[in-house]
Amino acid sequence: MAIEEPTVGQLFSAVSRDLSSLVRSEIELAKAELKDDVRSAGKGGGMLGVAAFLGVLFVILASIAAAYGLTALGLHPAWAFLIVAGFYLIVAGVLALVGVKSLKQIKPPELTIKTAKDSAALLKSDGRADARAGVRAGVARR
Repeated sequence: MAIEEPTVGQLFSAVSRDLSSLVRSEIELAKAELKDDVRSAGKGGGMLGVAAFLGVLFVILASIAAAYGLTALGLHPAWAFLIVAGFYLIVAGVLALVGVKSLKQIKPPELTIKTAKDSAALLKSDGRADARAGVRAGVARR
């Protein structure tokens, strides 16, 4: 009783079918994992949105309470609300100044620009020895 060995074509067909099945299974697994991640991200984003909305409501109500607190101390309501608004104007000004200062500290990505220029020059050059030297120099700089 001789055992028939599969032919090379049959083996290749089986490997191809198994590989295709493996890839499909991996894709289905990735879809399932991403579905859960997207659902969690949606819930988290929604909760953050609601929290931000409630935070804005808190600021508004606390501002009104502060103004009425100043009114209870004897200030006219118009002055009390103006003082609270002035406080927010000062806070907004300070935040704007800090933000502008922070933005002015941003510098261009010098190393990236230099390597991009080097790569462009390397592509324009027509000598392979120059190309190898340029790549080595780029690696040495990092």
